Amino acid sequence: MEKLTISNNVRKLRFQHNEMTQQQLAEQAGVTRQTIVAIEQGKYTPSLELAFRLAVIFNVPLEEVFFLNKPPP
Repeated sequence: MEKLTISNNVRKLRFQHNEMTQQQLAEQAGVTRQTIVAIEQGKYTPSLELAFRLAVIFNVPLEEVFFLNKPPP
């Protein structure tokens, strides 16, 4: 089975929400700024709870925040 990678639109969504800073998002989500940095860089996959928390903060479906990169067939 090929490995699936998870990508995200967190950075794009922050800018679409009044150019929210990483620190502001971290405070609303209850995590550190470093966690937001790692998520945006694809170095950290958040828990399901945090993923939903971010979707709620941005008021979008989870699939608009995180999505699978499927390898080509």
